[in-house]
Amino acid sequence: MMDYFSELPMAITVCDTNGIIVYMNEKSKKTFEKDGGEKLIGTSLFDCHPAHANLQIKKMLSSQEKNVYTIEKNGIKKMIYQTPWFEQGKFKGFVELSLEIPIDIKHFIRK
Repeated sequence: MMDYFSELPMAITVCDTNGIIVYMNEKSKKTFEKDGGEKLIGTSLFDCHPAHANLQIKKMLSSQEKNVYTIEKNGIKKMIYQTPWFEQGKFKGFVELSLEIPIDIKHFIRK
């Protein structure tokens, strides 16, 4: 099967219902290189996050609700979009998209 997401210019990380990382595209592997990169596949999100983040992960896995926010680190602003994924209607875990965005991003209101 083709990996359509491998070379996208955004980090895509997927976990299962237990918080185990099951997929990382190339940008995700590079983003988390200091933490192990590709070797993180098969490991728990709970092992690489602080306590307050683990509470959020547990809440998301329980509620199956998305979590969206922006962060800025080292002058780079990112939108983090964490959303549940389903297979034939059954909750399978979460997909996180981490996408670099301009510091002053344009915003349009369309009618």
